[in-house]
Amino acid sequence: MANKSAPLLPATAKLLTQFGENLRLARLRRKLTAAQMAERAGMAPMTLRNVERGNAGVTIGAYVAVMQALGVAQDITLMAKADEAGRDLQDARLAARRKTRAKLSPTSDVTTLPKPARKPLASASKTKSKSHKFSAGYTSLEDLAEIIEQPMLLSPLKNRD
Repeated sequence: MANKSAPLLPATAKLLTQFGENLRLARLRRKLTAAQMAERAGMAPMTLRNVERGNAGVTIGAYVAVMQALGVAQDITLMAKADEAGRDLQDARLAARRKTRAKLSPTSDVTTLPKPARKPLASASKTKSKSHKFSAGYTSLEDLAEIIEQPMLLSPLKNRD
């Protein structure tokens, strides 16, 4: 165990003390002695005592070892799962980005932009004109294959040889 531990706020220290007490009560409900629990968790009885007191100097691995011995190790996934403050901060940043995008394009609302209409390029490939304007919409694989097969698009490649 480390000689120094990070100072905790009183409310946080109280939470850690309550967590240690919950582990002690779980051990007692299973009718296990402290010596049995320390052996199952692979730690010294003094370390178990510090865990059950919620000592901040005990590593989180020791807490998890006790949880494993009690059969509640999966509960560790519940810690920090509902990060409301972090999610609020994340949402605030996303809202700021949306406002920035809206300033770039004042005529459209970013959240309700429609998908671009799909304009088939097959009709453009049949005209065999030298100038092609590609739409901003989506094209199918077949349309792309037709465009690539056109001689005018391949001619610049032949000139390089």
